[in-house]
Amino acid sequence: MIFSGGMDSAAMLRMAQFSSGELHCLTFDYGQRHKRELDCAKVQIEHAKLVAFSHNFEDSDVKHKVIDVSFLKDMLTSSSLTNEEIDNPDVKDMVGEAQPVSYVPFRNQMFLSMACAYAESIGANKVYHGATAVDSLAGYWDGSEEFREQFQTLISLNRTNEIQLDCPLLSMNKQAIVDYCVGSRVDLKYTYTCYSGEELSDATTPSSSLRIKGFADAGYIDPIPYKQDLTEFWEEHKCKPYPINEVFSDRYGTRGP
Repeated sequence: MIFSGGMDSAAMLRMAQFSSGELHCLTFDYGQRHKRELDCAKVQIEHAKLVAFSHNFEDSDVKHKVIDVSFLKDMLTSSSLTNEEIDNPDVKDMVGEAQPVSYVPFRNQMFLSMACAYAESIGANKVYHGATAVDSLAGYWDGSEEFREQFQTLISLNRTNEIQLDCPLLSMNKQAIVDYCVGSRVDLKYTYTCYSGEELSDATTPSSSLRIKGFADAGYIDPIPYKQDLTEFWEEHKCKPYPINEVFSDRYGTRGP
């Protein structure tokens, strides 16, 4: 599984961990400005192991590797995620854009290729990718159903190792993902979605605004802090507190790692 430490991958981790036996999660450090997601990834892995232990799923083994591909930051300079001289787009400025400036050239294809290579080397037969329904709508062509189909066709050329590309979130919107996380006790307080990379998430960035809308549609208050005061927004949408895991609150405090 390609595992970022964001909200979507946290949901996908819970979906996969009880159906995959041995699950290998790969987190890529590509010099991204929102590097805080790497810390959140480690917390989510720890949480997944705790959930497996508490439910006596002894056959559910979650392994985690952080892969250093930070050299990509020097190559992929056209993205606001790898070039901090480029401002992240404001969500209101993205209307009509075919592809946002936060798009990292061929990132998903490169990471999936590495994940498939690793899967083949350890004898795994499935690779999970956390693309969601909104990714393609937001201009990320490498998060679309068409991309999934074409990449599956490509890896199916392998003559001895059959690997399935599984994108369980591809038909889900953000509201459905939040609802799933509530029902499956995924603590989204310890995820990081904002592309700003700042300690307090910025509600005006596209990734954060989509996350906030998902929480509001599901009727919950996003448990992570924002630099904007969203109290009135949550009240207007009649949102209730998101259920958090008290064990992790005691360990990591109110703002997470």
